[in-house]
Order: sequence, then structure tokens, then C-alpha cells
Amino acid sequence: MFDQLTAFTQIALPKRALTELMGRIARARLGWFTTLMIRLFVRRFGVNLAEALLPDATSYACFNDFFARALQPDARPIDGAGYVCPVDGRISQFGAIADGQIYQAKGHHFTATALLGGDAQLAARFNNGSFANLYLSPKDYHRLHMPCDGRLISMTYVPGALYSVSPACARTIPGLFARNERVVCVFETDHGPMAMVLVGATIVGSVATVWHGLVNAPRPNTLRMWTYDDQSIVLRKGEEMGRFLLGSTVILLFEKNGLQFNPAWRAAGPVRLGTMLAQ
Repeated sequence: MFDQLTAFTQIALPKRALTELMGRIARARLGWFTTLMIRLFVRRFGVNLAEALLPDATSYACFNDFFARALQPDARPIDGAGYVCPVDGRISQFGAIADGQIYQAKGHHFTATALLGGDAQLAARFNNGSFANLYLSPKDYHRLHMPCDGRLISMTYVPGALYSVSPACARTIPGLFARNERVVCVFETDHGPMAMVLVGATIVGSVATVWHGLVNAPRPNTLRMWTYDDQSIVLRKGEEMGRFLLGSTVILLFEKNGLQFNPAWRAAGPVRLGTMLAQ
């Protein structure tokens, strides 16, 4: 009953207007009020500010600066595995891309083609490969890092809805991750192609990458694509590749290459940046 009520609320909410309003508030430099918002948020969600590069709430000029805060250099050691977890968060789902279908939750699936903005040719490269869907809750560190070394091939902004990506919504809204606004980043790696799909959500003010800056501000209503064949943008395993300004989900797609997920992984289990994702 709770899941159905959550889904109904999401359908009824003026999601875009709410997201834009919260984005303006999060960008505003409001002095003592910004500090108050940060302290209340830390208390409500149990944020560990002690591991932040700036552990004092008064150090942040606006809420976005706090939300996309950097960590101390030694806070997330990078494992020697072939692939490492790119974020702090929880595992929504992971497993095989069976005949182009990606499992969402509770009987719901979506296609790799839909997730990738309708690019069937790109989706075919991941057919019968593997995926990992990782959810970042409000308390988590919200910078995104590379699971392995990769050279950037393309980035595509796909317009869409702004439903919440909470576990309750994943269980009740069909095709949720292929319906929401998202940014598809494609890399060539030593293991083959890899896609990192940064999925927007309600109150996610913006998505940014280290090579482009803000991708979805202002929000266009058309698909946009950038290619980087004439550039050599190479990011190493563990390096920052982007960030969410207010939390969301990242979905990783890998081609069929014998990838073996961390045997300790379980759906809904916690994950930590830099720990083993797969070999």
C-alpha cells in the first residue's frame, strides 16, 4: 500500500516546478540560513561531515557546495580489482542484460535501447552483458568516480520525467530509469565499451561532468549528443567523472566479457566508493 501511495504522489506532484524551485534555493548564498539548512540536513539524514574535506558546516557558501562536497584524500582507498564501485550508495539491482532487458524491480524491466535514448546500435554492444544500478540516498557522497580506466567516446543528454528514484518508486513505476531525464556517458576501456548513465530525479537540481560542467541547465526538451573522437579525454580508475547536485542513481552497462560481480553484493546492500565491484 505504501508503494502505491508513493507512486500516486509522484504522478500528482508538479515535479519539474518543484525541482527548479529547489535548485534555485540550493544555489542561493543565504548566509546563516544556508548553514542552518546544512545542519538540519546533516542531523536528519546522518551525514558524516567528519570525512569531508571541509567538515565545518559554515564553510559552504550554498547548499549545493555542501551537497557536492569533496572528501578527504584518504577517505576512499581504491581497491586493486578490475572494476571498483563508482559511488557511495546502495545496490538497486545488478546482473545480466538478458536479450536487451534490464531488471528494475518487482517484475519490472526496461530495455537497454530505451535507457540509452533509443540508440539501438549502442545498446546492441551491451546485449547479454552486465549491468549495475546504484542508488545514492540523500546522506551519501554525491560525486561519481570511474570504475576502471576509460577514454570518453560520447555523452548524450536524454530529456525525460523527474520521478523519484527511491526503492519504492522503482518497485511501482514501470520503466522508471528509462523514463527519467538522464545523461549517457560512453567510454572505451581495456575490457570493452562501458556506459555510465546518470539518472536525474525529483529535486535533482543538475548533473555535471568534469569535462563539460553542468549538462542539463537549462533543461532542453530535445536529445543532445556530444562526441569526443577528436579529443583524448582519459580518466583513470577512481578519478572523479561527475556529480549530482541532490541525489539520484547511476547505472553501469558492460559488454559481455566474463565480468564477475563481487560475490558479497546483494540487492539493497550498501556499497562504498573504491571497493570491489567486479573482476
